[in-house]
Amino acid sequence: MSYETFPFSDEHKMLRETVRDLVREKIAPRAIELDETHEFPAAAMAELGELGLLGVYVPEEYGGVGMDFTAYIIAMEELAKGCGSTTLTYTAHTGLCITPILLLGTHEQKLKYLPALCSGEELGCFGLSEPGSGSDAGNLQTRAWKDGSDWVLSGSKMWITNGNRARRMVACAKTDPEQPRGKGITAFIVDMKSPGVSVPKIEDKLGLRASATAQVFLDDVRVPEAEVLGSIDTGFPVFMQTLEGGRVAIAAMSLGLAEAAFEKAVEYSKQRHTFGRALAHHQTIQTYIADMATEIEAARLLVYQAAFKKAAGESVAREGAMAKLYASEMAMRVCEKAIQIHGGYGYVREFEVERIYRDAKLCTIGEGTSEVQQLVIARQILGAAAKG
Repeated sequence: MSYETFPFSDEHKMLRETVRDLVREKIAPRAIELDETHEFPAAAMAELGELGLLGVYVPEEYGGVGMDFTAYIIAMEELAKGCGSTTLTYTAHTGLCITPILLLGTHEQKLKYLPALCSGEELGCFGLSEPGSGSDAGNLQTRAWKDGSDWVLSGSKMWITNGNRARRMVACAKTDPEQPRGKGITAFIVDMKSPGVSVPKIEDKLGLRASATAQVFLDDVRVPEAEVLGSIDTGFPVFMQTLEGGRVAIAAMSLGLAEAAFEKAVEYSKQRHTFGRALAHHQTIQTYIADMATEIEAARLLVYQAAFKKAAGESVAREGAMAKLYASEMAMRVCEKAIQIHGGYGYVREFEVERIYRDAKLCTIGEGTSEVQQLVIARQILGAAAKG
């Protein structure tokens, strides 16, 4: 395995073992039931909070454990091997809500909000996507205007993971409608118990069915001036920086899901016999397994290349998009082969590869579709070529 290729610290290695133990003992055994009942993975989030993993890269002064971005990606990969729904819930809270507060928040805001988010006492979500601006993230229709000492937000948000469970939302709104697409946008820390906040719908999804994906209405929600996150009209670049990290996280999630499907397929191929011998002895199955292992290894290299670069404080616009594009599409191919190796058993709920397949599909859509990643990569290459 290519883990040895990268300079993981002893802390990184201990973290991986800690998360693996949690997944093996508590998270993976619940995954089937959570998928069937759609029950929110509250127990897992509490356990992750107790271990400090909800604030894995938050400085200790704000309630975190003070590790780095790579530690977060390790946690994402390992969690995804056990339960995709728990992993998505985790990344929406940690990667999408906590990150912009770390990037934009004042010292006072960090002291006020991060300890409760890091402990799991409060859950968070990120309000960027809207009914008409999913992939086109800069085309926000939610508006915010000043009224006395408060700001007033009005609009609707879509595909909000944790939307019905979160106490805090980092909400993005257009504060200067005269500015062009991607400009004049500001972030706000919204108390989800504020008057005017409502959650009219929880989506019934193909996969990741225990994660809560909500539509959130903001109907003249008043937000105090102290809850403005960063400078007025300048939030969009930070949201894009947040999504850079989010793409690496979804790539790690894709990697973990693919690894889980692969391991189950290898185990099944050794146990199942056809035509007088184990499936693993058939050349076609061996070809499948070789292809799956190679693609997983390639994805792992892309994921951790991006993770270590981001942990070093460098931009990963190109590397993150590459990792996310390849790993998410790879996960679909690996899961499909895992089902094929299982044959008819792969199509039924009792054998978990069908659930992993359903869960993996979101990875080709969330944090920017595969087609958006292709555009990002091409622009990075062509832009660099033009400058050269």
